[in-house]
Amino acid sequence: MTFTPVQPPAVPASPDPSSSPTGPETSPPVISSSGRPSGARSFAALAAAALLGGGAALGGAWATGALDEPTTTVVTRTVEAPTSAAAAEAGAVSIQEIYRRNAPAVVQITSKLDGGQSGSGFGGQAALGSGFVIDDEGHIVTNFHVVDGADSIEVSFSNQDTLSAEVVGVDPSTDLAVLKVDASAVALTPVTLGDSDDVTVGDPVVAIGNPFGLERTVTAGIVSALQRNVTAPNGITIDHVIQTDAPINSGNSGGPLFDATGDVIGVNSQIQTAGGSGNVGIGFAVPANTVSSVVAQILEKGQVDRAFLGVSGREIDQELARTFDLPVDSGLLVETVSPGSGAAKAGLRGGDEPVVVAGISYTVGGDVIVAAAGKPVATIGELRDVLAELEPGDTVELRIYHGNDEKTVTVTLGRQPDSPTG
Repeated sequence: MTFTPVQPPAVPASPDPSSSPTGPETSPPVISSSGRPSGARSFAALAAAALLGGGAALGGAWATGALDEPTTTVVTRTVEAPTSAAAAEAGAVSIQEIYRRNAPAVVQITSKLDGGQSGSGFGGQAALGSGFVIDDEGHIVTNFHVVDGADSIEVSFSNQDTLSAEVVGVDPSTDLAVLKVDASAVALTPVTLGDSDDVTVGDPVVAIGNPFGLERTVTAGIVSALQRNVTAPNGITIDHVIQTDAPINSGNSGGPLFDATGDVIGVNSQIQTAGGSGNVGIGFAVPANTVSSVVAQILEKGQVDRAFLGVSGREIDQELARTFDLPVDSGLLVETVSPGSGAAKAGLRGGDEPVVVAGISYTVGGDVIVAAAGKPVATIGELRDVLAELEPGDTVELRIYHGNDEKTVTVTLGRQPDSPTG
């Protein structure tokens, strides 16, 4: 089974919407925050491939590749709307009603190039993706990889109007971008953002997008898993990702994933393929609460700032603790400390002895982190969640083991760099 970033479909310089037109883990992840607030809200109230064109891997040692041109007719799959009493009480509506309400908010995005190829791996003069309107001021959310490197961007609405769009801001670390078009409020139909923390496995979902340039296609399925981690175009890990079996393909990039009430719970961004190309029923959506945080910062400041600790390491289990005679059997073994980072200035120590055990490489001899901000941390994800609540310049107390000595250190957090290696 191959996990494959899906490249936006390349189109001619004058695209015909009806035409059918990867890297292994090399080092431990650098721990930083990925921000995720909670609470349902509308984007209008904000204060302020995988479908990866760049070919970023999904983490681990999974291979990646591009999606070949389709050679068969694309057939969408539909499922019955939820009929349980619980779903009805929660305000669930039919797939047809979700489409009727929200399809006007879903747009087709054409990223054009003056010539050659962009950082997104565009193979021609343009690439197609999806997006959706979030407020009556003309702001649109899509994937970063859909617009990365584009010289100009056009947005097509369901009434066939096509408008030029400008980039308000991007966040490669979550593969999100915010665009803006000059359109009157009465011509726009914004979506409502839901609370992705309320999503559970088995919930019915609906995706609307433009797979292979086929405008405003609807597919449906369920949430097949939660708390997935995938890799953004710049190599940073995106946490708490929603997995779905709703069919999404090249061109769905940046489109919305709706729950049974018609609220957006995620942005469709990546898929898994079976050693080649095409959807095999596993897609990944950046959760709505992450989207909310990122969009709010972009609208307020034009960029996203995340706290950065500056260490990379391994999660400790009992076998690892026993093999290397560690002082605890859970926590994070620090393997490297980024020079000049808050962790380095606070005196955290990385490993200095490379070893190989059962074919796996480790760097031992460094500190062990067991708690951050008073919360136990046994996984990298738990530490990232702590940092997600903080900002650059904030301080955080870490409880660590320096050899066999337990101590508490205070770290002043920096700003997350553009890549895991800084």
